Amino acid sequence: MEKNNKILIVDDDAFLLSMYEVKFKKAGFEVITSPGARDALKKLEDGLTPDAITIDMVMPDMSGLEFLEEVKKNKYSPEAAIIVLSNQSQTSDIHKAIEIGIDGYVVKATTIPSEVVAEVEKIMKEKFGEKRASVAA
Repeated sequence: MEKNNKILIVDDDAFLLSMYEVKFKKAGFEVITSPGARDALKKLEDGLTPDAITIDMVMPDMSGLEFLEEVKKNKYSPEAAIIVLSNQSQTSDIHKAIEIGIDGYVVKATTIPSEVVAEVEKIMKEKFGEKRASVAA
């Protein structure tokens, strides 16, 4: 039996953080949440190695782009699928995130939670292949 994929969800909105935690757990993920980018960086510095990371772009302590730059610079979880999950849908933000090296970009305002889970699973399948991306027991 394969282990569940581990996902780190980073968002400063407590309601959304809780809702996505429930949705990803129901889909079979092991979920770690973080209420901000600095907290998430601390978890990664302390050795957390998620299979996927979702990051909001706009947070009070550090922007999603700054977080992504730190993750890449310090080589935290280099194998993780990194997905921006944000209401920011400006082309310039998306291009900056792609330049940093994300694996996907999902706009929260136009995507219901179950679609977010499906999109993350699709991105993981594209990155890792069928076997590792599957979270079904």
